[in-house]
Amino acid sequence: MTSYATPEHEFEVFYDGACPLCMREIRMLRRLDRQGRIVFTDITDPSFDERAIGVDWQTLMARIHGRLPDGTLVEGVEVFRRLYAAVGFRRLVAITRWPGLRQLCELGYHLFAKNRLRLTGRCVDDRCVTR
Repeated sequence: MTSYATPEHEFEVFYDGACPLCMREIRMLRRLDRQGRIVFTDITDPSFDERAIGVDWQTLMARIHGRLPDGTLVEGVEVFRRLYAAVGFRRLVAITRWPGLRQLCELGYHLFAKNRLRLTGRCVDDRCVTR
């Protein structure tokens, strides 16, 4: 199951396949990735082994992560920048690096990531189910 970004790929994304919002975005990115630049790896797949990337599962669940072909890991908003650049939205990505907007994007993602399980209906009585 585990696949890796290779020189033919620009980026590998590690995503939560049990997250309805996340899956909506992943499906859209798959459609846009006509050149096959992205490797999509579902961290909820039973065959996924977090030891292969050196990041524990809880950390992967707390923030989105990705990997460059050279093995460098990135996380948070930078993952989305890499994904959208890979599918052709480089100008839009450049705007998210502008001072002020960069911080706003980081804050927005931080708030989303912190509340993602609640927002996607995966918490009951203050207990969130992740596995």
